Amino acid sequence: MKIDSQKMEEKTENLKEEKNKRFEVVVLGVIYDPRNKKVLIGKRFPDKHIKNLTWAFPGGKIHEGEDVDQALKRNIKKKTGLEIENVGALFTRIPEEKDDLLLIFFLTEAFGGELKADGDFEQLKWVHPKEMENHFTTSMHPKLKEIILDLV
Repeated sequence: MKIDSQKMEEKTENLKEEKNKRFEVVVLGVIYDPRNKKVLIGKRFPDKHIKNLTWAFPGGKIHEGEDVDQALKRNIKKKTGLEIENVGALFTRIPEEKDDLLLIFFLTEAFGGELKADGDFEQLKWVHPKEMENHFTTSMHPKLKEIILDLV
C-alpha cells in the first residue's frame, strides 16, 4: 500500500484547523405570547457579516465569562425593551450563511418592559408562527420551524 505523504500532510493540517476552529456563540430568544399565539421577530439594519439577513429573532453575543441566561436576557432587553423569562433551550445550529457562528435558540416569554426596537433592530413585529418564514430571507432549519409551529 502506497502512502501519499503530501495528502496525509494536508489531511493533518485540515484536522488541526478544525480542532482549533472557534465559534462565535449567539443566543436568540423565540419570544412566544401564548395568549395571542404569536412570536416576536425584528427587522434588522443591514448586517455586515450576513449579507441577506433582514428579519431575525432577537438576541446577541455572549460576553466572555457571562452566563448564557444572563446574556440572553441582557440582549433581548437591549434590543426589544422586554423583560423575559427563559423557558428553556429549543434548538442549536450553525447557519449555512456563516459557518463559524453557533446559534442557540431559547423559548422565552415576556413578562414586563415596554416593546421598543433598539440596537441592530429597526422594527419589531408579532407574527403567527405560520407567517414568520415569509419575513426571513436567510435559512431557517426545518426542525426549528417545526418546533415553533408546535407551540400553537
